[in-house]
Amino acid sequence: MPEQNPPEQDPSDQQNESMQTSDTPPPTQAATDAEAGVTASDWVTRLADEVLAEAQQRGVAGPIVCASGISPSGPIHLGNFRELITPHLVADEIARRGIAVEHLLSWDDFDRFRRVPKNLPGVDESWEQYIGMPLTSVPPPAGSAHASWADHFKAPLLEAMEATGIEVRQVSQTEQYRAGVYRDQVLLAMRERFAIDTVLDQYRTLEAVEAARQKATGKGKGPQGQGAQGKQGKAAKLTDEQAAAATEAERGSGAASEDDGSEGKAGYYPFKPFCSECGTDFTTVTAYDDDTHALTYDCTRCGHHETVDLDTFTNGKLVWKVDWPMRWAHEHVLFEPSGVDHQSPGSSFVVGKDLAPIFGWERPVGPMYAFVGIAGMAKMSSSKGGVPIPADALEVMEAPVLRWLYARRRPNQSFDVAFGPELQRLYDEWDALARKVETGTAQPADLAAHQRATSTARGPLATTPRPMPFRTIASVMDVTQGDEAQTVRILSQLDPEHPVGSVDELRPRLDRAQRWVLGYVPEEDRTVVRTEPDAALLASLDAQQREALGLLVDGLGDHWSLDGLTHLVYAVPKIQRGIDPDAKVKDPELSAEQRSFFVLVYRLLVSRDTGPRLPTLLLAVGADRVRSLLRP
Repeated sequence: MPEQNPPEQDPSDQQNESMQTSDTPPPTQAATDAEAGVTASDWVTRLADEVLAEAQQRGVAGPIVCASGISPSGPIHLGNFRELITPHLVADEIARRGIAVEHLLSWDDFDRFRRVPKNLPGVDESWEQYIGMPLTSVPPPAGSAHASWADHFKAPLLEAMEATGIEVRQVSQTEQYRAGVYRDQVLLAMRERFAIDTVLDQYRTLEAVEAARQKATGKGKGPQGQGAQGKQGKAAKLTDEQAAAATEAERGSGAASEDDGSEGKAGYYPFKPFCSECGTDFTTVTAYDDDTHALTYDCTRCGHHETVDLDTFTNGKLVWKVDWPMRWAHEHVLFEPSGVDHQSPGSSFVVGKDLAPIFGWERPVGPMYAFVGIAGMAKMSSSKGGVPIPADALEVMEAPVLRWLYARRRPNQSFDVAFGPELQRLYDEWDALARKVETGTAQPADLAAHQRATSTARGPLATTPRPMPFRTIASVMDVTQGDEAQTVRILSQLDPEHPVGSVDELRPRLDRAQRWVLGYVPEEDRTVVRTEPDAALLASLDAQQREALGLLVDGLGDHWSLDGLTHLVYAVPKIQRGIDPDAKVKDPELSAEQRSFFVLVYRLLVSRDTGPRLPTLLLAVGADRVRSLLRP
């Protein structure tokens, strides 16, 4: 696992820049932040101001309601997480101001089971029989400890929410509908079905025009609104495999298939019953009596025919484009974001502007949020069976780091979550920001993002007491094959004057680094230290190479610390050329000699031209073993 050396850089690592590491922040911090969309303005504050102004204008009494809606129809991935954390951050900012607020998480678990996800462990073709049933009526994947498909996919998100400090009021749409909570709203929608149909029909025309335009220009919308990237800033670039995985995830979310209860032979009806016999929604309403509320439907799957009384019947729901604005009114929602797929012409958020007043409410403040990509997703998909979820990210990221990824960018900006070598740079940037915050040099927006990442209105989140550089911990873990005791011993030698007193000082970062090295670094990039000297290579050395190795080996005892070894490895080529070891020299010939020397040491230690930063590697291997492998 190649790792970059500090200021006097190891030249042998330059050809492996993608895997380089450093104990200091990268010199391109400002450029990285600008590319990521970090600006001098704080989007969370602006949205909170907008929500409070909206509440004042509407004369809202009681807690401000910020809402999220998630369908547990499959793995709730890191793109879905933006639906959750965006309202959380806004609600938390309102709470920090001492204003009553609640974050409502509406589980769309009464949605229909649309399709059987591919490559999902414990699921096979037999789940096809459950298509059309509510998610709470579908059995979970084989081996699951949960009662239903919905509960199975809720569970890991709830754990991630607890870890990241996200507190919500949960509402199950299955429970709401079956308990008759929305009975009056259902009857209202049926009574106003002609007005609803008129609104929807206008947008159906717009949708058809837009679809024709997209087809003519060849600019169809890809996963999570990729066709709208030009208005979102820099877009995440997807490989074919990534796009396929993202598309599969989006299909599973239920967001892409928006049912508006399109008009049939018997007219338009915004209510969709689940069949009392087979439990599916392959039903067609054939009649409705406005006076008695008697509704008649046919099931095309099992042939069942039934007339029910909507005053008591609760085994059905409003179609999505009507259901969402109805819930805004019922819960008095003032803030709820939505993905690009919900804000295209004729989509639910757009249509909701005209439908919400039917239920006595206005559409909430609702920014669009953009695509969240995964760096290295194709590789992860093959090993994990699908796109990564927040729990996967928390295996390798401290909770504040994951929060920071979302807090530092405006919702309409795309970004990638990194699981590969880019993760090391992310930690570098995070630690650099922490230093700026500590010294009072952070810009206002960066300071706000750091505060939102490390705490909520209820208090601070858990952080690593002694956050040594992630890449250094990972390099040591790599060499020690995850041996915790060895790792702590070596890390203590990095700063002999302030040794690590307890392994708890390094947690949770130590655990994250260990999981990343053992679970995400490809085998071909792992560092394996030789067990025996390379006799053939040692025998082929010339006099200058032997002298260089001798200087290194003889100097280990007097330089056995991170700073000491750093000085030593750079000093050896200087000494051979008669240059003061402490001199800072910019000389192409010296750089070439340093390159050759580092390559030689790496080959003798790990049989490769590169590896972890050389001083770190020497500490990890140990003085005695280094001597046995390098002594000419």
